[in-house]
Amino acid sequence: MIITGWDSGVKLLKSEIEQVEYEGFVVPQELKEEINSLHDVYDANYELKINELTEKLRNLSKDPNFKYVQPNDLEGIKKERPAGPRQLKMKLSDSELLDRLYGAWTGRAAGCALGKPVEGLGMGGRQELGLNGRKAIRLYLKNRGQWPLDYYFSGKETSDGIKLGCEKSWRENIAYMEPDDDIHYSIIGLKILEECGPDFKWNDVADSWNSSLPYNAICTAETQAILNYNIKTPRMRPAQSTFTTPEFTRRFNNPYREWIGAQIRADGWAYACAGNPELAAEFAWRDAHWTHTANGIYGEMFAAAMIAASFVESNPHRLVEIGLSEIPRNCKLAEGVREALKWIKQCKDFESFMEKLDEEYSAMSPVHTVNNALIVVMSLFYGKMNPDKSICISVMGAHDTDCNGASTGSIVGAAAGKKKFGGRLASALNDTIKAQVFGFQDITMKELAERTLAVHRKVEKYFEDRKK
Repeated sequence: MIITGWDSGVKLLKSEIEQVEYEGFVVPQELKEEINSLHDVYDANYELKINELTEKLRNLSKDPNFKYVQPNDLEGIKKERPAGPRQLKMKLSDSELLDRLYGAWTGRAAGCALGKPVEGLGMGGRQELGLNGRKAIRLYLKNRGQWPLDYYFSGKETSDGIKLGCEKSWRENIAYMEPDDDIHYSIIGLKILEECGPDFKWNDVADSWNSSLPYNAICTAETQAILNYNIKTPRMRPAQSTFTTPEFTRRFNNPYREWIGAQIRADGWAYACAGNPELAAEFAWRDAHWTHTANGIYGEMFAAAMIAASFVESNPHRLVEIGLSEIPRNCKLAEGVREALKWIKQCKDFESFMEKLDEEYSAMSPVHTVNNALIVVMSLFYGKMNPDKSICISVMGAHDTDCNGASTGSIVGAAAGKKKFGGRLASALNDTIKAQVFGFQDITMKELAERTLAVHRKVEKYFEDRKK
């Protein structure tokens, strides 16, 4: 059975080679050659052959030297994580917490809008000029006299021939946060907590996507997972029941299961769990484990813990420690973050840091969890937790620019609050998000913050009741 979704069957199969190797399985050279010999067009959905080769990839031997311990279940993850604070003492009044939530929503929107026009450039660069994404973004800005970045990208044309997308987010036009998946999933988190409460299940998330988002607003791992959910789950079914499992939805025809898609969905849960990184990580796990595996899951848990902690803590070292305390100590993401902290001590600026990252992760997809998480981490340090500066650095770092700008924005926005957000990025959005989430097509960040505060109080009660 082939469920194409994000890409053709043959391209999903070819991408699976890279994914299973990343998981520590040994792919025989002859199997790689047989798969790669298939034609991207003529064999695009050659079902018999693709199914045969997919089955071979499902029955590979694990490399005995694979050193990582990367469970997918919540209890397994908890057993492998290091010590952590779990909950922080948050002494904010309702008005102070509301301001922090307002700052978090504002930061996410500003970061997403800033990175949106250069998402493709940041991933692909200009290969004909020998430039990776970061260097192509730098060239674009320098040619327009706008390096280093401190405001939205201009669409101004020059002789370099580089054209940007997303015209509504250019500095010449920007008036609100336009639709984007990095905003949609934050809103979906709030929506689910309002409608299902803090005891939501993974299939509540899937059902909410079905009822709240256009299919073409969902990408990569999310595309494959929601298709897998829908082919196994009839619409006419008893309430709260499902006919499939996360093991199926996250793996079947889904080579993107450790990409960044879950990491960008952390924010709605984290805002509701402000001050409680452990619960934020648990909510993130519920959201992530049906679409992603291993580091794909950990990316969302890591981000959620840091965002929840940023309502109390503003020291980037401490925030990263808290994020690491909610994921397995011996996973690839944790290893990468620890290495990044060493690079930060060695490198005088973000560009020298990125030289190391680009070299270390040269073969990794620009939309993978790990490399992008490290960009978010370094942005907090080199930006010194200043909202505009940190967000701009995360976008200049390239790769998945709107994702990284948004995640960085959530952290620094929550730490600063709206009143102390400062800079120029926030005001250009006129406190407005125009999303494709049904019921949230035109909404202010202030209203989102107010509704999140109400949900936060419910989550606090849920947490206290659960401890009894």
